Amino acid sequence: MTAAAMAVVAVSVLGTSFLSGIFGMAGGLILLGVLLLFMDVVPAMVLFGTIQMGANGWRALLWRSHIQWTLVWRYIIGATAAFFVMRTVAFVPDKALLFIGLGLLPFLAEALPEKYYPDITRPGGPYICGGVIMVLQLIAGAAGHILDMFFQKSGLDRRGIVGTKAVCQTIAHFFRIIYFSSLATAFDAQVPWWAFVGALGLAFTGTSMASYVLERMSDADFRLWSRRIVFGVGTVFLVRGLWLLAETRFA
Repeated sequence: MTAAAMAVVAVSVLGTSFLSGIFGMAGGLILLGVLLLFMDVVPAMVLFGTIQMGANGWRALLWRSHIQWTLVWRYIIGATAAFFVMRTVAFVPDKALLFIGLGLLPFLAEALPEKYYPDITRPGGPYICGGVIMVLQLIAGAAGHILDMFFQKSGLDRRGIVGTKAVCQTIAHFFRIIYFSSLATAFDAQVPWWAFVGALGLAFTGTSMASYVLERMSDADFRLWSRRIVFGVGTVFLVRGLWLLAETRFA
């Protein structure tokens, strides 16, 4: 990776950690897209998972008093079961499929009938959420925007949403690191150890800065901007994926 590319990645880590620190999602989508521009899928997933696990873990610590632990433990059960199923499949998609998946997911969730709309507080909701998010994390690369769908109509306030989602995402990214590390025949040299350390430092900084903004934001504005960001990023990723697919087919 060139110095210019590393600079782009560094700025992206700081900026996306700030964005995710406010809304609890969307930043990861952007960061993964940036990493995939410069890296292969497996090393990008390992680096991305490390950054996101650190950022979400720090976010969970900042909002620990608002975390809904009864939802978290059930989420973990669903996620763990899905992980072991996915590990037997050992599927790594190409970049075009990754971008298309990332772009389509929010629109597919929005198209669901109201009675089937995802809600983590419904009976069985946390188990379903954990299983769905884990599968999407491993196949599509990121699912923070879909996880957000499970919280949008949950009735929790913005602090409870961000804090609880942070724990759920920390667990998901931990499984992601294990999954993609096990698929690599050897650790990829394009990601030196100091890149992980520097990226985590930037992620902590961006997350801490975001907490001041979240404190001053209303719940209504939080939900409104969450939806706008999810669909905006989804559109960009869908276009990017279709472009890559067209390049492959007509090259």
